[in-house]
Amino acid sequence: MPGGMKKLHACAFWGDYRRHVPALIHIPLSGSDRKAHAKGIRYRSDVHGHRIRIPKGSQPRVSQFVRAIMQARSQGISVSRMHNNPIIVQKYGGACLETPEKLCAVASSLADLHSRGYRVVAIVSAMGKTTDELVKMAYQVSPHPNRRELDMLLTTGERISMSLMSMALSDLGVPAISFTGSQAGVMTDESHSSARILDVRPIRVREELDRGRIVVLAGFQGVNPVTKEITTLGRGGSDTTAVAMAAALNAQCCEIIKEVDGVCSADPRIVANSKPLRQLDFASLSEMCFWGAKVLHFRSVELAQSQNVPLVLKKRGGAAHSTQVMKEVTGMESGKILAVNSMARIEHVEIDSADLNQGFEKFAQHLKQNGLSWPQLLASAFTAGKTRIMMTCDPESLDTLLHTLEGSKDLRKQRETLSSVSLTCFGGVSSDLPFKAIQILQHHGIIADKYVLSPHSVNFFVPVGSREAAVKALHSLI
Repeated sequence: MPGGMKKLHACAFWGDYRRHVPALIHIPLSGSDRKAHAKGIRYRSDVHGHRIRIPKGSQPRVSQFVRAIMQARSQGISVSRMHNNPIIVQKYGGACLETPEKLCAVASSLADLHSRGYRVVAIVSAMGKTTDELVKMAYQVSPHPNRRELDMLLTTGERISMSLMSMALSDLGVPAISFTGSQAGVMTDESHSSARILDVRPIRVREELDRGRIVVLAGFQGVNPVTKEITTLGRGGSDTTAVAMAAALNAQCCEIIKEVDGVCSADPRIVANSKPLRQLDFASLSEMCFWGAKVLHFRSVELAQSQNVPLVLKKRGGAAHSTQVMKEVTGMESGKILAVNSMARIEHVEIDSADLNQGFEKFAQHLKQNGLSWPQLLASAFTAGKTRIMMTCDPESLDTLLHTLEGSKDLRKQRETLSSVSLTCFGGVSSDLPFKAIQILQHHGIIADKYVLSPHSVNFFVPVGSREAAVKALHSLI
């Protein structure tokens, strides 16, 4: 068992139940210097054990407290030393929780991890396609849902998962408790639909971990500390929740668990013979996710890198099917193509402006006036009194943004929708790669509209109908 996980010796309980004097109970547990609170009962530790002071009138609660300790001991949990054990944060995607049967299987895995002495935090997404169904329902009720109310609606998906998971764990005899993002101390900015985490204050999470419980957290959500409004982190936000919580708790590892074989060289649904990538550096993974890889949200990768969080992506039930993410990967040739990824929908907005700066000022003002979050910006240019911005986002947010442009004088949708196809390379892009890729696309009858170079990727923009064919064609370069 991990350090600090020692079997408790026999406990002797005695107390002085005088009517007007607070009672004392001595429990000769393993020694510890920490102070804590257990349901209003204050206790302090010395080298011999715990002295617990019971507030006047609270004596009936003593038996409940004692029973809780004995129950924890029967499950192999050291109440006094649990805070020394390593923490593992696991995030489960919606596909892993799609049905009650799958959810119970995940609960069994968490119980097994807990029985091995780890303190466990489970971040859960909404079950299956729940979020999509809630979004669809919102747009059936209102063509343009209020962003605050949409956040209130969408957070219910993760709350369902966390509650059911805690119930399943309890039925397995494992102490567990569920928390929303706000209860777990996830503090965000005031943006709705795509908020950013400002701070994590996991006070209650730490308390429950030290009591030996598995903590189940609703991913994807937080609270603004000023407005007290509930916020969501955008699609893939549960990944960011997991990494932020792992960093705040100084966890031994953050594991992102899905129904796919770690990170692959392409989306297996498009390229059947895609190859698993067992090791990746943060820079390459961040680039892959920015340009469309669905395995993680790119913001969570950046956060893991900046906070030095050990990150593992793996398939549920198979430790062998995993991808280890690290600062550096040795023994790999610089310029080696790692993966092909794509974005299904990219839009262009044109803004009347005197220069690029004024164009962005007008765009920012438009977003603020309409209560919209910033989309993911990919490129921009200024020519002949026009600022052009190329962007992507989730379909609902893009639809809402384009709808607001209909009543604008200076802003408008420009040209047809495109898709992107990207080649991510280790270390950097070789100088002749864009030419090779364009030739392959042309050989398959696909004409790229333009391409954009970034430090680790070359990114082509193609007609929407050619996206999957372009992914398959460029995968031949790997």
